[in-house]
Amino acid sequence: MSTTDRKDDLYAIDLSGARWRKSRFSNGGNQCVEITDLPGGGVALRDSKNPDFPALRYTAAEWDAFRKGVLSGEL
Repeated sequence: MSTTDRKDDLYAIDLSGARWRKSRFSNGGNQCVEITDLPGGGVALRDSKNPDFPALRYTAAEWDAFRKGVLSGEL
């Protein structure tokens, strides 16, 4: 399975019943990034100001690389 196939699979997942969450450091306003877990370890991200806009979706490997970059100070 190619990376493109995996991304297509992520975008085929219906998020209508997803449980979105924000950082516990959020002040409760609508200026946050919300995240939900996807099958296989991937994640979807959306803007809390525009929850009806399409969510960005990342494979488990992409999300892991992003997190490692943030934690190491690379990003």
